Amino acid sequence: MYAVIKTGGKQYRVTSGQTLKVESISGDVGSAIVLDKVLLVANGEALSVGTPLVAGATVSATIVAHGRGDKVRIFKMRRRKHYQKNQGHRQNYTEIRIDGISA
Repeated sequence: MYAVIKTGGKQYRVTSGQTLKVESISGDVGSAIVLDKVLLVANGEALSVGTPLVAGATVSATIVAHGRGDKVRIFKMRRRKHYQKNQGHRQNYTEIRIDGISA
């Protein structure tokens, strides 16, 4: 059984027991959360596609950790103009573990 959920502006295909890193979600480590934006639920051959969301479907998860991703370097330069700019960015994330999918 798997589901496609939407969180943080992105879509993820999740199964029970899977851990994944999503955009930052407020909450303490170890607390349970419910993701209710479920776009698709598949159970064997049965497939439920929402328009846009599947009615009554939820995904329960547990917050495992909060963290920051690897640094992304941004370098801008204009040739012959003596302009150079260095920037860096580290995106915050929340690691969650999928506990169950209910349709």
